[in-house]
Amino acid sequence: DKSISQRALILGALAEGETRITGLLESGDVHSTAGALRGLGAELTAEGPGRWRVTGTGVGNWKSPKMELDFGNSGTGSRLVMGAMATTAITAVFTGDASLRSRPMARVVQPLEAFGVTYEGQGPKVLMPLTLHGAKAAQAVTAHVATASAQVKSALLLAALNAHGTSRISQDALTRDHSEKMLAAFGARSTVTPRPEGGEVIAVEGPAKLTGCSVE
Repeated sequence: DKSISQRALILGALAEGETRITGLLESGDVHSTAGALRGLGAELTAEGPGRWRVTGTGVGNWKSPKMELDFGNSGTGSRLVMGAMATTAITAVFTGDASLRSRPMARVVQPLEAFGVTYEGQGPKVLMPLTLHGAKAAQAVTAHVATASAQVKSALLLAALNAHGTSRISQDALTRDHSEKMLAAFGARSTVTPRPEGGEVIAVEGPAKLTGCSVE
């Protein structure tokens, strides 16, 4: 599964120690995300078909990449990595192929402004190439995802990992919960609470310590 494979690599790159992944989808998008994570300082090694080893940096320890992060055609990878680096005081340039460069990034980077992110993108839709400046000493936020989007929700959850305090991300409609389940597996302190009016609130305590694990 592409969504789960992307998240396994990203969380492995944020965790301390080693994450071993089996059954990873060997797609172009997943390889593009792996290349970007190497640029941010994580070690990713393919050991066989679908078998990968990721040695992460620990939350908040990614470094500014020396080159542009090229996500190819991966909207999921690019948007989730934007969230994952949003609360670390580094700068990265996000780009991709012609298709990805035509897709709006405003709906992800604008909510991340609550954490203190600043950015420069192309035009009102904030197209790539996009330069993202992560926040220094980010504080927890309360944010609401009005339009159902697992990508936007996941970007906010990943940003919350390096923010001080408990961030609360609410959504009206339930979206796929791969990120919540994997955050718990990697050791994040998080809770999911149903809302009486529908939807749910996901709380994430930061700064988080994630520990490498096995992902099948």
